Amino acid sequence: MENNSRRDFLKKSSLAVAGFYIVPRHVLGGKGFIAPSDKLNIAAIGCGGKGWSDILGAYDSGRNNIAALCDIDDRQMKQSVEKFPSANKYKDFRIMLEKEKDNIDAVTVSTPDHTHYVSAMAAMSLGKHVYVQKPLAHNIYEVRKMTEAAVQQKVVTQMGNQGSSGDGVRRMMEWYKAGLIGEVSKVHVWTNRPVWPQGIAKPTGKVEVPKEVDWDLWLGPAEWEDYQPAYHPFNWRGWVNYGTGSLGDMACHMMDPPYRVLGLGYPSEVECSIANTAWTGPFKEGYFPESYPAASMIHLKFPRKGKSDVKMTWYDGGLMPERPEEIPADVKLGDWSGGVLLLGTKGVMMCGVYGSNPTLWGSESLKAKGEKLPITIERVVGSDGAGHYQQWLQACRDGYGKHKPLSSSFDYSGPMSEAVLMGNLAIRSYFFRSPKKDKQWLQEYDYNGRKKLLWDGKEMKITNFDEANQFVKREYRQGWNL
Repeated sequence: MENNSRRDFLKKSSLAVAGFYIVPRHVLGGKGFIAPSDKLNIAAIGCGGKGWSDILGAYDSGRNNIAALCDIDDRQMKQSVEKFPSANKYKDFRIMLEKEKDNIDAVTVSTPDHTHYVSAMAAMSLGKHVYVQKPLAHNIYEVRKMTEAAVQQKVVTQMGNQGSSGDGVRRMMEWYKAGLIGEVSKVHVWTNRPVWPQGIAKPTGKVEVPKEVDWDLWLGPAEWEDYQPAYHPFNWRGWVNYGTGSLGDMACHMMDPPYRVLGLGYPSEVECSIANTAWTGPFKEGYFPESYPAASMIHLKFPRKGKSDVKMTWYDGGLMPERPEEIPADVKLGDWSGGVLLLGTKGVMMCGVYGSNPTLWGSESLKAKGEKLPITIERVVGSDGAGHYQQWLQACRDGYGKHKPLSSSFDYSGPMSEAVLMGNLAIRSYFFRSPKKDKQWLQEYDYNGRKKLLWDGKEMKITNFDEANQFVKREYRQGWNL
């Protein structure tokens, strides 16, 4: 009996040991355990403001490691450092990428717009997956090059317009595909931005740089100028050297629903008008080309193969479109941040920022059809924008070419960002002036860029006003060319 017991014990022990090796690691670690090999090591460029929420989104409640933090301002980095004390800390993203290139899998870029390109391109050149805040870059040329680089480097990409992963825009796609509002040829998009100073003169005087700030690194590829608190840490959005104005802040959120629903591409033309709010004297118009205007209206035309062109109008600074007849007078248009209207031959679709709260307007039967229409498009799992990060993170784990389609990978968000930035090209062309040869009363300058600009999207070129092409790209400060 002793021998039988010994043999039985050895047999059971062998089975137990064999079973141990085939049990998944997450089971051994208990509920919620994630194997270290399944965690992504992530570096963050830009840690304050939106950078903080991007870091938390990438961390995903501990499912990934925050391996390195980079910010030119120690004050902006403070919260992230306290949360992730073991992460290596840097001020210069170039040094961080060089030292951490063998330790990281992916990078978030949450800097001011003028340094998106150099940061993201440097990361992609090392084969790192990137999550980049909207708009992708400061100008059209940079966006195009980033879009191409994502394919060349075979990296997983996502732009930070989280509404593109929401249920709202997918419901609008289902409604439109079902033909509920008919054919759409007119779209209106608006926002209450700017909520920072714009349409003003550049600050003057010299201000001491805060000891926590590396001002040279903050400027990056932009031309040198002295530090001003009007630029950093927040109001940079309103200045053409650093930000992309109201369009850059909100259009990638607001234009995404119609752009996605209608399957738009490059616009063929753009025209703008702006509010002359900055008068410096009687009949004397202020001229502040370094700052975006306090309010503007942008008209874009998108050609579509086999369908009618789509004319989209953008409004900012409190301007809004005319209320469609289908929407009752007491119904609020959009939400606090703005809204979107798609005007169809059979009805109207409306939503708020991020594609939220989509509604159908027209007959009662139209609304009833909308409510009953079955869900046909897969939804992104995750609430409050978390799904947008998680979708990208899972794609990073799956690998380039093996992952599921993403909501805002650069192949989609690149062309859309270019369309957004066309508005800023028109604004800068609007400010272009030259001394008038035959000066007349109150007319000292010619503003030849104040017209409809015709755009060749493939060649990235304005074809009827060559002076505007200087705004397609920019010159970089010495030492910052990639």
